[in-house]
Amino acid sequence: MRALILPHPAPAEAGPLREVERAVPQPRAAEVLVRVEVCGVCHTDLHIVEGDLSPRRAEIIPGHQVVGRVESHGPDVTAPAVGARVGVAWLHQACGRCAFCRNGLENLCPEAIFTGYDVDGGFADYLVAPAAFVYPIPETFSSVQAAPLLCAGIIGYRALRIAQVSPGDRVGLFGFGASAHLALQVARHWGCEVDVFTRSKAHRALAHDLGASWVGGVEEQTPRPIDAGVVFAPSGRVAVGALRHLRPGGTLAINAIHLDQIPAFDYAWLYGERGLRSVSNSTRADGREFLALAAAIPLRPHVEAWPMTEANHVLQRVKRGEVNGAAVLEIAPALRTAP
Repeated sequence: MRALILPHPAPAEAGPLREVERAVPQPRAAEVLVRVEVCGVCHTDLHIVEGDLSPRRAEIIPGHQVVGRVESHGPDVTAPAVGARVGVAWLHQACGRCAFCRNGLENLCPEAIFTGYDVDGGFADYLVAPAAFVYPIPETFSSVQAAPLLCAGIIGYRALRIAQVSPGDRVGLFGFGASAHLALQVARHWGCEVDVFTRSKAHRALAHDLGASWVGGVEEQTPRPIDAGVVFAPSGRVAVGALRHLRPGGTLAINAIHLDQIPAFDYAWLYGERGLRSVSNSTRADGREFLALAAAIPLRPHVEAWPMTEANHVLQRVKRGEVNGAAVLEIAPALRTAP
């Protein structure tokens, strides 16, 4: 099979992903083999490729927003059925035994394994995944549309919940990429007003199109303070700037797996029982809830699709903030539009 491997971390501009031929993996007990149709590309992939996240496996195949068809089962697996369209997300597996797993927090499991980081991901023709950790894909979405839902969508949904967003709140989204453009639509569905903070003209236009109440820069003055917010930009400076827009008693969630250093700031910006929380991974419950909600709204994923061979170029676009919405690699173009 074709696969894009990372021989060693390097800047995206160096084109670090290399196409190779590998044997098709075989599913073991409790696993399914998935023939990949498409795979999304996000900032976590960029952090892995560039080494911001310490490598965990040599020559890993990145990619964790995977949509494809079940090709075969491992021993004792009967569902999902062969031919079913499924999604594979960041959380590859959790132990199921620790206190976190027993209390619905498998995202914090110390033995958690992650797709495209600990085990090979979706920048390839095939991958294997535990049958209990794949998702049925709603018929509402084509495979290209569904791919960003599996990380950008799920983690954005969790971030809104961590930020304690309630219906009718004024919500601030800081940075406006793949995750934020989906979170905006969820917040609007909940009856929230949404302020979007971004420098990009293209991102500002998309935010307006999707129903943002106000769009501008983090240094600008908004009509009134926000009740809750999510920082999507992997920037400590932006996180500190976001605090200045948060009302007393509000919560700001930082939705970044890697963040540069948070600069010193005036305690007055945090005082007043403002809360600052990180968002760490997601659970299968998050995924199931979000995918059902995404289909019910229905969400409008704004997607740029590229052939698999352009993966290095797409990573550079993600790094420069040039993707308007979400980026997706077409692994099997002939299959990608089948619902």
